Amino acid sequence: MSDTLISIKNLEKTYKSEKSFLSPKKDSQLVLKNINLDIKKGEIVSLVGESGCGKSTLANCILKLITPEKGEILFENKNILNFNKKETFEYRKKIQMIFQNPYSSLNPKMKIKETLMEPLIIHKEKNKKERIEEIIELVGISKADLEKYPHEFSGGQRQRIAIARALILKPKFIVADEPVSALDVSICASIINLLIDLKEKLNLTILFISHDLNLVRYLSDKIAVMNKGEIVEFKPTQELFDNPEDEYTKFLLSSIRTIKVG
Repeated sequence: MSDTLISIKNLEKTYKSEKSFLSPKKDSQLVLKNINLDIKKGEIVSLVGESGCGKSTLANCILKLITPEKGEILFENKNILNFNKKETFEYRKKIQMIFQNPYSSLNPKMKIKETLMEPLIIHKEKNKKERIEEIIELVGISKADLEKYPHEFSGGQRQRIAIARALILKPKFIVADEPVSALDVSICASIINLLIDLKEKLNLTILFISHDLNLVRYLSDKIAVMNKGEIVEFKPTQELFDNPEDEYTKFLLSSIRTIKVG
């Protein structure tokens, strides 16, 4: 039995712009070019590259939020692009996302308890109260805080709550899209260490999207380097740093900024 959880094969996605007075022709841009990527169960794979290289588009394809024109995305050996409505609903229980900005990803009008309760109600889960208390403790938030609103928390606490929401349905796979880029460096380290801890405790598989190679060096099992819609290099973390082959990877490594995580 394969230990691969997600397998992406020959994936391509094109964005088309509509005609306008200034642009009478329809323009198209190939944003994902023949993407191939395997992520094994229990791994943290980081996807790195500059803004606009296609990282978030690939994440949205995996999350089934946008549809590619070509290729396959296999989850537990089933092509999610062929899923019907019911299968998609079940798939989205198994795969969740942690968004970049904890200030905009939480509904300001909902108490934390309500935010965590909502997906449990939608998916008709049992033992809701127990599940909420269990997950909130895992991310380091007090039970008393469940009655508070998002504006009563710091950025780091909000991201912990966003992580709790992503984990509330007990997913197998997490997409973390630049989850610390909106946080102070001092808070960043605690969130990264929390993700590593949760990955071990809950046997999670994580795709971590970032532009910061120094950061992903600390937490990743493997790194995929993306440039202009293509994965130009994919290796175990230490091997990538010790022996980069692609010129773009070498460029990224040469421009690493120093950040202390740990």
